[in-house]
Amino acid sequence: MTMSAGWYLRRLSRMGPREIGGRAGDAVRRRRWRAAPPHCPPVTGARFTAVLPAGALAAVPPDAAKRLAAEADRLLDGHAEFFGVDRDDLAGPDWSRDPKTGRRAPGGYAFDVPYRDEDAVGDIKQIWEPSRHQYLTVLAAAYAVTGDERYAERVAAHLRSWWEANPPLRGVHWISGIELGIRLLSWVWIRRLLDGWPEAAGLFEDNPVALNQIWHHQRWLAAFPSRGSSANNHVVAEDAGQLAAACAFDWFPSSARWRAGALRSLERNLRANTFPSGLNRELASEYHGLVLELGLAALAEADAAAVPVPATVRLVLLRMTDALAAVVDNRLRPPRQGDADDGHGLVLDGAGTDRWGSLLATGDAVFGRLAWWPEVPGTDVRTPLLAALLRPYGRNGAVTRPAARPAHFADAGMTVLRGPEEIWCRCDGGPHGFLSIAAHAHADALSVEVRHDGVDVLADPGTFCYHGQPEWRRYFRSTLGHNTLELDGADQSVSGGPFLWTRHARTRVLAAEASGEGPARWSAEHDGYQDRVHRRRVELTAASRELRIVDEVRGPRGAVRLAFHLGPAVTADLTGNRAVLSWTRDGEARSAVLDLPEQLSWRAHRGENDPPLGWYSPGFGRKEPATTLVGTGFADGGPGFTTVLGFRG
Repeated sequence: MTMSAGWYLRRLSRMGPREIGGRAGDAVRRRRWRAAPPHCPPVTGARFTAVLPAGALAAVPPDAAKRLAAEADRLLDGHAEFFGVDRDDLAGPDWSRDPKTGRRAPGGYAFDVPYRDEDAVGDIKQIWEPSRHQYLTVLAAAYAVTGDERYAERVAAHLRSWWEANPPLRGVHWISGIELGIRLLSWVWIRRLLDGWPEAAGLFEDNPVALNQIWHHQRWLAAFPSRGSSANNHVVAEDAGQLAAACAFDWFPSSARWRAGALRSLERNLRANTFPSGLNRELASEYHGLVLELGLAALAEADAAAVPVPATVRLVLLRMTDALAAVVDNRLRPPRQGDADDGHGLVLDGAGTDRWGSLLATGDAVFGRLAWWPEVPGTDVRTPLLAALLRPYGRNGAVTRPAARPAHFADAGMTVLRGPEEIWCRCDGGPHGFLSIAAHAHADALSVEVRHDGVDVLADPGTFCYHGQPEWRRYFRSTLGHNTLELDGADQSVSGGPFLWTRHARTRVLAAEASGEGPARWSAEHDGYQDRVHRRRVELTAASRELRIVDEVRGPRGAVRLAFHLGPAVTADLTGNRAVLSWTRDGEARSAVLDLPEQLSWRAHRGENDPPLGWYSPGFGRKEPATTLVGTGFADGGPGFTTVLGFRG
């Protein structure tokens, strides 16, 4: 995907004067560095002291250690999976090759590489992901836990290979700040986890090539921060990596300045990226997890280095943790709202470790669980190692925390209705994403997401892709791609590109009664169709285990498409306007009846490609057929469209 002149104009229109000035300065610096790149100053006497406290490794649960070793052995054999692509070449990877398309990204000056153009580069996510070196943190963790030097030797070989193939400012891995930030964080943990290996110092602090790479990563991040309308999760990753490296690798003349600048920026951007309620402002659940992981990892480095941290950093991370505990379902799954690209801040665990359970276990260890929190199994590697570095905070009433499980997050416009037998329903009445471009938002105003005992019944289909497949990117972001109502074949918000929205639907929550006696109720409306208002009411009645959704359109007559996306485990038998839904959970048959508005004509769609419809993405780069029920007709100011989902016994 190459960006047109029109895209650049639309993108420019979403920037303010300060951002434009900053980007102009970046362009000048890039040209200057092409002719006269910066040079790493001499380093003498470097020593690594940011080691794990005694006893930290002994606290790793045996089952977590077993999963870790199994994953490390798989990596030693050269096998890994990135975004739905199984790799068998990781014994000796080609750092610039995309295995999905077979293309290699060109070399040369980094800022000349057309990384958005899949025809020239390949799938950039497939190229970048292994070079975050998070599979190397897994191998390093396996060495630390088992003492098996095969893991350490593979880590060392791959780092030396990467450093040789990717000299500073050359090639595709020197383009994106988030990649440099996460890579630095990985290197800090690799050095920490290899500390017992005799060759660790020779790999890092006594290695001029490593010192040059570490310095150039930090110099790059200091020079090219994400700015203005792009200051989302990317800037948090940049700050986290910069702070971690400036604390643990404090070997350079600029280390103190980089550390202070990164800490100021991290504090400012964690606050800016987080609602007071604790939810992430991008309203993309996976980015909530990414920012929380990055924030905790950065804080751990500051605590380990005895660097004072503003209290607001800990407070924001505490609120994010409590918010995550509040919104997960009974199986510890968060909402599937907004974009998701399987991004992690710090990976120390083997396959099969629950990401969200791990985050909440870390939150329990650092902040202390509240009485209303869900039960969390503490069976991961990362929690005891991070907790060994982090200073406890927020316990014993020192900070005000929710006395009961929050159900309505007014600032984020998210409401979670809960019913018997683990019925969970997320209602979306929040802003259209974050900042002027709302990069990771979907056109999903007033959508609902319904689960029964953790099974997606009415599902958010997910994300699937970012670059290279524009028709799929459009579909998974579209209004039709969510459980809401579309008018006249248009999205509620107007897209200007794959990470750009030029007009944002404004949503207003009218009522939210998610607790107490009687039914749980929610209603909201949005103005995305300008001369018409879509209003939706949702009511969950515990006694009848029934969810009722009423959609009204106020304004001129228009063509309607009302979509309900079923989870991939759910089958549907559609007759007229009634669908009988069935699925299994833990070997037990479950069912529900979905009575759909009779004013509309209903069809079931599954796995259609032209145009895309009837798909579910379980993770980035992966999609599978799933049933989507679409009703077509007209809204003409009548009584509205009523949908009833009843769960059977």
